[in-house]
Amino acid sequence: MPKLEFRQAIRDALDEELDHDDRVIFFGEDVALPGGVFATTGGLAEKYGSERVFDTPISELAITGAAFGSAVCGLRPVIEIMFGDFLLLSMDSLVNQSAKYWYLSNEQASVPLVVRSAVGAGGNFGAIHSQNPISWFHNVPGLKIVAPSTPSDAKALLKAAIRDDNPVVFFEHKRLYSMKEDVAEAGASVVAELGRAAVVRTGADVTLVSCMKGVHDCLAAAELLAGSGVDAEVIDLRTIRPLDRETILVSLAKTNRLCVVEEGPVTGGWAGEVLSVAIEGALHDVDDAWRIATADQPIPYSPPLEDAFLPSADSIASSVREHLGASVPTTA
Repeated sequence: MPKLEFRQAIRDALDEELDHDDRVIFFGEDVALPGGVFATTGGLAEKYGSERVFDTPISELAITGAAFGSAVCGLRPVIEIMFGDFLLLSMDSLVNQSAKYWYLSNEQASVPLVVRSAVGAGGNFGAIHSQNPISWFHNVPGLKIVAPSTPSDAKALLKAAIRDDNPVVFFEHKRLYSMKEDVAEAGASVVAELGRAAVVRTGADVTLVSCMKGVHDCLAAAELLAGSGVDAEVIDLRTIRPLDRETILVSLAKTNRLCVVEEGPVTGGWAGEVLSVAIEGALHDVDDAWRIATADQPIPYSPPLEDAFLPSADSIASSVREHLGASVPTTA
């Protein structure tokens, strides 16, 4: 069975959508001839030419403004903002223009653009190259937020995002780019449905909910918990906005316990929104609900401090043990 690498999945999705629709264009810093700083876009410029795949000056606001302008003029731009931390420089075009244009135009003009960006800690990139800025966009009506955890999902969700008529922020965790996954057909042109979570491990005792790298931490924690007789169900949200409330509530009806794992500051994070789903939608069925997130402080540069700062399989399992009163073995 062939293997698909996460970075190759991103490249394949872009390639297939550029081939599928002549309106799709792709641009950003070092994405064309250099092939992207994370080696995700090699060969696209040579294949599709400089009018459809091209490098830009170092100006995130200019890149996003050009994407907005080309989208409302009939194209379907995909742009790359190299690090998610730099999305602050794109806020006006994304939040005040792209996200609101459908409403301001009285539903006469859509804005089909996709913003790809690498996010996440664990690689010792420091405080301003390691953030996970989902919460910055979480309360913006009109924006969709996608956060895949596997190569196959990355490909299928990126294809769906490019075909969507709304602006989509597509987050790629840096620690997943080298992940490989067995796939039935590496070139299969599957297009996912935005807003659908996936139950990636079934269980009966507690529901663990996360996205991106957090899903793999939850799966590893579930294996630790299984050693002490705790059966954990793991949900991969896949998209943060729209949020698949139904899948969460169906799982809670079975487990009655919810732990949400977010790589991001505990204050104002998307994990709180997931907890509100439990409170508002299934309060009478939930015995316990809590979240695991990072402290309200900048991300440390020091490798051991960064490791201690982030949620991990051990810390997730330990937290579940504390809440359920179960004994959980730790990794070596």
